[in-house]
Amino acid sequence: MPVLADAGLRRWLEEAAPSLDDGSADPAAPLLRLAEAGLFALGVPREEGGAGGTVGEAVEAIAAVSEHSMAAGFLFWSQRTFIEYLLQSPNAALRRRLLPDLLAGRVAGATGLSNAMKFLSGLEELQVAARAEGAELRLSGRLPWVTNLQPAGFHVAAAVALPGSQPFVAALPHDLPGLARSADLDLIGMRATATAAIALQEAPIGPEHLLHDQAARWLPQVRPAFLGLQCGMSIGLARRALAEAAGQGGPAREVLRAPLEVLGERLAEQERALREGLRAGAFHARAAGLFRIRIALAGIVAEAMQLELQASGGRAYLSPQGRGFARRWREAAFVPVITPSLTQLKASLAAEALRTGRAA
Repeated sequence: MPVLADAGLRRWLEEAAPSLDDGSADPAAPLLRLAEAGLFALGVPREEGGAGGTVGEAVEAIAAVSEHSMAAGFLFWSQRTFIEYLLQSPNAALRRRLLPDLLAGRVAGATGLSNAMKFLSGLEELQVAARAEGAELRLSGRLPWVTNLQPAGFHVAAAVALPGSQPFVAALPHDLPGLARSADLDLIGMRATATAAIALQEAPIGPEHLLHDQAARWLPQVRPAFLGLQCGMSIGLARRALAEAAGQGGPAREVLRAPLEVLGERLAEQERALREGLRAGAFHARAAGLFRIRIALAGIVAEAMQLELQASGGRAYLSPQGRGFARRWREAAFVPVITPSLTQLKASLAAEALRTGRAA
C-alpha cells in the first residue's frame, strides 16, 4: 500500500497543520504539494494520465495525509472525489478537458454532492433546480457547504432537479455566469480548506457540463468512492491519536497498553472491511455495509482521542505542549458531522431496517 515516502512532504504537512487549521495558510498550497507527490493520480488509470492502481490506494493516501493534517486530508478527499466523478462519467470530452489540471493541482475539484447523497437516501430534496430555456438549461439554487472552492479556480459537482424529467449531475466552473461563491465559512478549525457556499441564479449550462443525465442511477455508482475516500480521514486521525497515546511514557503507558491494542485491532478490522468491500464492489448494490464502516470509524476516532488525552494527562491542556492534541480534538469533532453525518447514516440504516425487516 502506498505511504508518504516523501519525507519533505511529511515534514511540510506537519509544519503546515496548525496554519491549515487556523486559516492563516493558503488553502491552495496543499493541492500543489499533494499533486507534486503524485497522490491525486493514485487509482487513476494510466490511460487517463494517472498512476494506475485502485481507489483503495487513494483511500490509504488520504489516511496517510490525514495523520499529519485532516484539513489537508479534507482537501485531498474533495479533489480526488471530483476526479472519481470524471472517471465514472460517460462524458469523455469533459474528462479530457478537466482531468490534466485536476491531477496537477492547478485547478480545484469540489464534490458538491453532499445534498445529492442525502437525496439518494431519502433524507433531503435537491437544492438546485433547472428550467429549460430553448436548448439551454438555467440553474438556480444553493449549495450551503462545499469544500475546496479555491478562489483561483474550481469546478463543483451539483445534482440538479429538472421538472418533468430525471435529476441529473453537472460540473459547474467557477466562472459560470450566475454562479456566486460566498466568503469562507467561519469554521472552528480546518479553516484553510476553501469551504464556502455556492449560490446559483439562472446559471446557463449545456451538454458540455454534464457528468451524468440520470442522477438516481449514477449516484449509487459513485457513492462507494465518495464515502470510501472520506473514511480515509477518520483512519488517519485514529492512527495518529493511537500513535501519540502509545508514545507517552510514565504510568499511563502500561495502564493503557491493552485498550490501545484492542482499539488498534478494531481499526485494522474496519480498514480491512473497507478495503475488501471496495475491491469487490460490494457497496454498490448494498450501501449499508459502507455506512456501518463509516459509523464504526467515527466511534474509533472518538475513543482514540480519549486514549490520547488519558495518556497525555495535563500536558494535553497546556500550551504549547497540547497544541497538536487540541487541533486533533477539533478534527475529531468534525468527523461525526461530515456529510453524510452519523445521524443521517443511522437514519438511513433504520429506514432500510423497516423496509427489509433486517436489524439496522
